[in-house]
Order: sequence, then structure tokens, then C-alpha cells
Amino acid sequence: MELKVRISDWEAGIPVVMLRKKTAEKLGVHPKQRVLVHTVSQKPRQTYAIVDLFERALDYDEIAISSEVRDSLRAKIGQKLEVALASPPKSIEYIKEKLGRKELTEEKIKLIIQDIVANNLSEAEISLFVSAMYDIGMTFKETIYLIKAMLAAGETLSFRSKYVADKHCIGGIPGNRTTPLVVAICASQGMIMPKTSSRAITSAAGTADTVETLARVDFSIKELRKIVEKTNACMVWGGGLGMVSADDKIIAIEKDLKIDPEAQLLASIMAKKLAVGSKYILIDIPCGKSAKVSRWEALRLRYKFERIGRYFGVKVKVVITNGTSPIGRGIGPVLEMIDILKILDPERRGPKDLEDKSIFLAGELFEMTNMCKRGKGKVLARYALESGKAFAKFKEIIHAQGGEIKPLQPGKQSYTLIARSNSTIKSINNKKLNFLARALGCPLDKAAGIYLHRTVGEKITKGDKILTLYAESKPRIKDGIAFLEREKPLEF
Repeated sequence: MELKVRISDWEAGIPVVMLRKKTAEKLGVHPKQRVLVHTVSQKPRQTYAIVDLFERALDYDEIAISSEVRDSLRAKIGQKLEVALASPPKSIEYIKEKLGRKELTEEKIKLIIQDIVANNLSEAEISLFVSAMYDIGMTFKETIYLIKAMLAAGETLSFRSKYVADKHCIGGIPGNRTTPLVVAICASQGMIMPKTSSRAITSAAGTADTVETLARVDFSIKELRKIVEKTNACMVWGGGLGMVSADDKIIAIEKDLKIDPEAQLLASIMAKKLAVGSKYILIDIPCGKSAKVSRWEALRLRYKFERIGRYFGVKVKVVITNGTSPIGRGIGPVLEMIDILKILDPERRGPKDLEDKSIFLAGELFEMTNMCKRGKGKVLARYALESGKAFAKFKEIIHAQGGEIKPLQPGKQSYTLIARSNSTIKSINNKKLNFLARALGCPLDKAAGIYLHRTVGEKITKGDKILTLYAESKPRIKDGIAFLEREKPLEF
């Protein structure tokens, strides 16, 4: 059926078309079903879209298309489009095969990823694939195929330097914002670190969320290259680059489902590192009682990461670190950046545990890349920090990303938990603390979060401050207080 474009200036996040109810009935489609839309020309462009109904402002021979459809077809107002009920993509059959515990071939995984990138699969169908990876798992071969498919479906970068490196943490530990510190330390000594990061999935903040408190994080690949060529490094959001675009769509589903399949975690991290041309990859896996993984799981992941590295011909080192409690004092984008700036500035003092861990990780990278002798990595990292060279490099990167170093303030609404008796902080539940931060508005509310005045092992006396909650609104701070009193993330 030919329909004329009436409206094309709204964003839906995915390709969507709107029809009048009678037009949809004539086509034989129902809301949420998929249609194939293509231009009427000798060389037609086509895309799949989800149907929704819209009675106002449309005639029976007209169609409203989201900006995603418009851009894909390069369609204009008044242009005629051919619309037809779409048959299910072949990749759905392969997803069902995975749900049936069958091992998928490289071609099948490649088609699934291609259809995710091309918006040929609905969110519900992608959810099935994510659930299959989570419930059934993926073999080593399938994980390799997944990485290859993600790389093939996006853009890639390469740099001439032999010192191209990257660092990643699997997350889950509140306040563990080592990446900006490691990037600044290593780049100040000549290492190339094109750091792309995702936003927080289940934690209070991701690196991109935190850096965004000072500078832009959304850039094109061309802009990213210029930043790296100028400063040796960048700290940007990977979602806007089109490098591993399938991963961004899958992560969005993971956020909704609140699950993080192991195969996807492996593929997501490795594909992003390979896409920016990293030759040396350091991966931090915190483990512990309330961390994402146990020590046994961390050892298993280490084996898999290093095996994948060997397959792709890059050097991968995995360090298993203590994840039993938060790192640093601030939790949430602004509060974490305040910690980072205190550590970088030689004239100030920041959290010692965050500083020590960042120096350790940077030292590992220096030794991996042979930029210093074995056993001297931490010495070089500490020199870069204490001399102010790391801070100067950090400022340079922030300025290159359109930002500036400025005073940061936590949320306007606050609540401080006061000790009622003498005691010691026995434990802090990481997962509960992350949920508490999100209840306060993290990571969307940049100034929301938690400041820990005391951490595990520290003594408290009656009247001492234990932690302070910050939020941007009274309802949020009330939600945070209620969660704190109900869940009790700190034991003392």
C-alpha cells in the first residue's frame, strides 16, 4: 500500500510508523507488529518499523514516520512510501534455536547482530536473545563469533603508536572511578589511551556519566581521533560513535531486564577495546561477597578474557581486586569527580584507597607496554601523579572535549546519618549501596549520590557522621532515606 508522508519530525528511539486504525486494518497489521517500508523508486531504500496508531492529523492515505525511519530512507514530507506487513526476520529462528540450547554458527550470530543494528528486531525480540545468553550461556566459539559480528557491524579505529592501551573494570563497586585517573597518569607519560565507556547499567555512575560533569562525552569518530592525536587520550561515551552499535542496543535491554550475561560482558568489553585499536588491554575484576562476581567466577572470567586476547593477537592482562567494599568516598557522578580532582591535584588530598588502586592499575599498564622495567610501574605512576603531570594531562583532555575544571556541588537536598553509639563499620553491601544511589537519582541526576564519611574497618564514635545522602528533589531524598532505613546497606 502506498502512503504519503505527513509527519516526520519526532524521535522514538527505534523505527516507528503511525497509521490510522482503518489504514492498519486494511494492511492487516496490529499495533507493535512490524512492517517493511521502502521508497518508491528505481533503487528503493527500505527499513523495518514498528506500527503504532494515530487518528489525529492523518488521512487514510497518509503515514507518520519517526526520525529513525526518515533518516534511514532519506524520506521527505509528501513523499510516497510503500508499506507492507513484514515477515519475521530469519534471525528470530536462530534466537529460538539458542533458547532451545543449540550452539549457533558464525553466520547465524552475524545475522542476529546485523538485524539488531538495522533495527529489524523489536525490543522484545532482542530481550529474548539477551535472556538466551543469560539462561543458556554461550560457548567460547559463540563468544568469538559475537565479538567478530559486533566489530563487523560498526566502525573501527587504528593508531600508529605501539603504545595503544586500554583499561576496563567490569563494574559493580560503588565509587570505583579509577579510569579517569589511570587515563590521565598513563597519557601524561606518552601512552595512547582512546578510552570509550558506556553509561551505568546497574551502578551509580559509569565513567562517561562522571566525565560528563566537566566535559562533553558524545563525539563522532573523526572528533575522537582529533582529541587523541592532540592529547594522547580521550574519555568519551561509546554509544554515539557507531563503533559497536549492536552492543549499545543490547545494553539498553540489559538495563531494563537488570541482567548482564557473561558472554555479552566478554564480547562487549573486548569488541570495544579492539574497535579502537588497543594492543594492550588491562581488565580489573573486583570480586567479593557483594560484588558482581565471586573469586571463583573472577578466575573463570580471567581465563576467558586472556584466551580471547590470544585469539585476536592482543595482550590481555586481568587483575583480580578486592571488591568487598566501595572504593573512594563519593558515589554518584559529581561526588566521584570531586574525589578524582582531589587525587589529581598535588595540593589536595583525596581518598587513599582510590589513589592507591589507580596507581597500581596504571603501573600494570606501564609494565605491560614495556614503558618501564618490571617492578617499576607504580614508581612511574606515582611520579606522574605527584609531579602534577597527570593533572595537567587531565585538564588538557577535558579542554579538548569542550569542558573545563570547575567547582562541583552535590545535590541541594541532603540527609546525614549520625552514629548513635561507639562502633566500627563492619561491612558495606555494594549492591544495596548502588540501589540506594539510584533511588536518589543517579546517574541521570549528576549531583545525586552518597558520600561516605566512614568506610569498612573505621571506628565511629557517638555523634560522628557516617554518610550523607544527596538528591536534587525532596521526593528523591525521602526515597533514599526510606531505602537506607529499610535495607541498611552498612553494618556497624
